[in-house]
Amino acid sequence: MIAQVVVDLPTGLVNKSFDYKVPEHLESSVLPGMRVIVPFGPRKLQGFVTGFSSSSEHNKLKPIEDVLDPVPVLTDELLKLGQWLSEETLSFYITVFQAMLPAAMKASYSKSFVLTGEPPDDFPLSPLFSGRDEVSLEEVMREFPESLALFQQQARAGVLDVIYKVKDQAVKKKKKFVRLSLTAAEAEAMALKLPERSVKQKEVLLSLCTLPEQELQTLLNSTGSSAQSVASLEKKGAVCIDTREVYRDPFAGRTEKKTQPLELTELQEKAIQPLLHAMEKNEHETVLLHGVTGSGKTEIYLQSIDKALNSGKESIVLVPEIALTPQMVTRFKGRFGSKVAVLHSGLSKGEKYDEWRKILRKEVSVVVGARSAVFAPFQNLGLIIIDEEHETSYKQDDNPRYHARDVAIWRGNHHSCPVVLGSATPSLESYARAQKGVYTLSSLTKRVMMQELPPVEVADMREELHEGNRSMFSRLLMEEMQIRLQNNEQIVLFLNRRGYSSFVLCRDCGYAVTCPHCDISLTYHKKGHQLKCHYCGHEEMMPETCPSCTGQHIRFFGTGTQKVEEELARLLPEARVIRMDVDTTSRKGSHEKLLTAFGKGEADILLGTQMIAKGLDFPKVTLVGVLAADSMLHLPDFRAAEKTFQLLTQVAGRAGRDELPGKVVIQSYDCGHYSIEFASRHDFLSFYNREMHTRRSMQYPPYYFLSLITVSHPDLVKTIEVSEKAAEYLKTKLNSSSIILGPVASPIARLKDRYRYQVMVKYKNEPGLRLYIREILNHFQREITQTQLQIAVDMNVQSIM
Repeated sequence: MIAQVVVDLPTGLVNKSFDYKVPEHLESSVLPGMRVIVPFGPRKLQGFVTGFSSSSEHNKLKPIEDVLDPVPVLTDELLKLGQWLSEETLSFYITVFQAMLPAAMKASYSKSFVLTGEPPDDFPLSPLFSGRDEVSLEEVMREFPESLALFQQQARAGVLDVIYKVKDQAVKKKKKFVRLSLTAAEAEAMALKLPERSVKQKEVLLSLCTLPEQELQTLLNSTGSSAQSVASLEKKGAVCIDTREVYRDPFAGRTEKKTQPLELTELQEKAIQPLLHAMEKNEHETVLLHGVTGSGKTEIYLQSIDKALNSGKESIVLVPEIALTPQMVTRFKGRFGSKVAVLHSGLSKGEKYDEWRKILRKEVSVVVGARSAVFAPFQNLGLIIIDEEHETSYKQDDNPRYHARDVAIWRGNHHSCPVVLGSATPSLESYARAQKGVYTLSSLTKRVMMQELPPVEVADMREELHEGNRSMFSRLLMEEMQIRLQNNEQIVLFLNRRGYSSFVLCRDCGYAVTCPHCDISLTYHKKGHQLKCHYCGHEEMMPETCPSCTGQHIRFFGTGTQKVEEELARLLPEARVIRMDVDTTSRKGSHEKLLTAFGKGEADILLGTQMIAKGLDFPKVTLVGVLAADSMLHLPDFRAAEKTFQLLTQVAGRAGRDELPGKVVIQSYDCGHYSIEFASRHDFLSFYNREMHTRRSMQYPPYYFLSLITVSHPDLVKTIEVSEKAAEYLKTKLNSSSIILGPVASPIARLKDRYRYQVMVKYKNEPGLRLYIREILNHFQREITQTQLQIAVDMNVQSIM
């Protein structure tokens, strides 16, 4: 029996299956989709079994050494999906397979030096091997780095052997449980006969009479006993102690109030029909659910999932990471209880692993999660939902560079089930496909309670400046905030920039403090008086004088959330402010804690970055202020106007979602820009038509496909040389109708000490493009493996930043 195995080595030279002999004792336990340990050269590697064959063109096959899983961790469907995704994104098979699994299942590798026998008398490493015959490479590097050459010399001489170990990082949590071995009556009788000094044993027995089986630590805490007391009872045959595997529960101690389906409005009834029809017929259909903010899209999701569950099928719900709030989780857990698993970055590695195992073991039927939850190992899918489908976070920005929407549609086709794309501001690509009939369009044009969408006023910050207002708040916004504070209502302020100020400049010589590793300005953070790079993590102290001219006149430019918080404290000292950005929500549970406090009315103003733009529903929020609406408009990105419109519409949707009427104030220096103008009117269609006209004239998606090759290297000359060769090769292969732009320096030309150049390809139909780019990668493969050259390929570009 011969197994095909993809090994854990992400290089082009080994991006294929290798044949391994399945030992007789493993023949009945090895299945496709399992992880195995195999020898590869001198090493041992983790690999995935992708299939079997009865013969091989190679004579001496190495055997599989061990099997890591009792059941396949990749289903047959996921193995097929992995092959498609590898070809689609030009990623390695191993990279794709690992992206489908929790991080805890990625193998860790170690290397050790082991004595091959009795060492010679003059063995120079004897003191290090005192009383043992093995020393790990990690210990050598940590404790005796100067001896590494000596270890290697002794290995070449045959005195030491080098062994490689593969360890599965996935650790199952276990707890001890205690249960009575006697009847309750027998235990009570025994408790009465125990001597007075055994009072704790007596308490343990009486507690178990009430509840015959308890977790050991809980029992010890409730009775004040010790493990020794319980062990004594076990010796007497009164109790049994056993160890069991338990799940880590990220929601322990929380009970969600059970909710009932709401009566759908006439518009909701109409919008849900295409979904229900596809589910009844077991047909794949992609439905674009275009509903204004507050129109009840979530209730449609919930009732569609209920329909799938009643048919014995499973559902995946994808939500952008920043919108995966406790509020959102509560809605699904409240309706479906323990049938729901949740997967997002706020969980620990172990918690994610346990949630994933519940899915694999068919213990849950619904998963709510961020992008990677699209790979949930369900085998009987009835529905896939992508909420806020326009969000760019659904596209992975490193290998494999997949879009969750594409994966969802592939899986929907495989399972003959509908895929729902929901948004108040659909991506231009999705809406264009709906207009062409590729997707089915369902619309919700009104809010559930028929409230009007909040009126939006745009404050021109140029006029404010001309009239002497140098504050970051327009007079209109300040006036509206004061009214809300007097009325005991709540305010949301949005600024898509964290930190205190966006850059630091010397007014004497014009020097801007930049990151030494990236071509980007450092952001000032008041806490710790530090400058930080938000790209590579570099930190340094704020200089007292200019590093260039030693001048004293260093000034902060731009506004971050920390600076806004400080200004609010000065202008509205009575206001209680909660700031939500990456800095305040980095600790586990802090996101939920801050939102819960705001929901309870413990603050008047919620100030935040992009993470407050979505998924929040607070009845007392009647004012939303956007402080710098045009901050993204002038980025070198063809989607800048689309992203601005989407973000403004989403933020505006946080106001007036209950009985109290809401209002939105947008501050801008470019009030006439169509994205701001149409967002202020809640006019998606006008924005869509205008932006599509721009995209057509500029030859951008959805009229053209866009692929990007980014070359990076610590040496600028090498970076330019490779990118020029790639561009020249493509020019000889592609159709004359295709457009090749570049090579040019990337918008951020240096990142983490690497220069970056890019080649962009715009095309309508290039069936051979993947093959040609694969040939470029193969041509430079040796340099990629042996030098610091990197070539990143994005076949479906969402952002050129």
